[in-house]
Amino acid sequence: MSASISPGPSREQLELFRALPGAMAPRDAQDLMAWPFFSLAKSRRIQPIDFEAGGVKVRVEGTVEHGLATIWDADVLIWAASQIVEARDAGIRTSRLMQATPYQILTFIGRGTSLRDYLRLKAALDRLQSTSIATTIRQAPGRRMHRFSWINEWKECADRLGRPQGIELILPDWFYAGVIEEALVLTIDPAYFGLSGGIERWLYRLVRKHGGRQRAGWQFDFRHLYAKSGSMARFSDFALDIRRIAIRQGVPGYRLAVTRATGRSDTLHFHPLSYSVPEAALFAVGGSAGEKQ
Repeated sequence: MSASISPGPSREQLELFRALPGAMAPRDAQDLMAWPFFSLAKSRRIQPIDFEAGGVKVRVEGTVEHGLATIWDADVLIWAASQIVEARDAGIRTSRLMQATPYQILTFIGRGTSLRDYLRLKAALDRLQSTSIATTIRQAPGRRMHRFSWINEWKECADRLGRPQGIELILPDWFYAGVIEEALVLTIDPAYFGLSGGIERWLYRLVRKHGGRQRAGWQFDFRHLYAKSGSMARFSDFALDIRRIAIRQGVPGYRLAVTRATGRSDTLHFHPLSYSVPEAALFAVGGSAGEKQ
């Protein structure tokens, strides 16, 4: 069922922003790309995500009924970020209170528009609303925690005759503030929505965030990748998935390679395809993307 909540004072103070029509570039919030905020599993996850490194803390909790919001549910937030940035750049006033039709959201994120897809969208909205996040990211000195849900509330709208009028949702301050600042949003490849695997989707977002358009690319050792993923898989299984993604070059816009050094964890290297370096240079450390554990 929808998380329909009667209008309160906070809702009444928000100006309604109606989703813009037409095609637009998908944009993602950088903070969501860099840290483990979502379940990577298609099955319901109840176990919280706990991450801490370099003063950054992230804890994500879900309910028994809905579980944690997933990497697929995050597509709704990508849609919201894209709408906000597109409107801002056009000089249109935005708001945390947004209205759209399910059709607008589903077509933007590359989903079907059947009743089944609509019900899945509602389930995603429920998980986004019921997932609780506590983090120190973008907090004032002292690293105090900010707690919120991905959606404060949402409801299905209808006119006086009961005819559907779309969906309204309210985004949290933390998310909205990050999106409205241009430096904290990145354009992503529309091919992202076609990625079917949870780790594959998470890896694209991480690579896009850190690799960007840098000629020299970026790299992470597998242990660090594992920690940043929040994955519940065994490390050996996670590492095998990363190697398989590298073998099939499963990250749009980037060249991947895996190297191994004696006595150390494998390392994933990634470069934008426009600045791809010779493969021999990527594998100079030793090993290959197809090397087994």
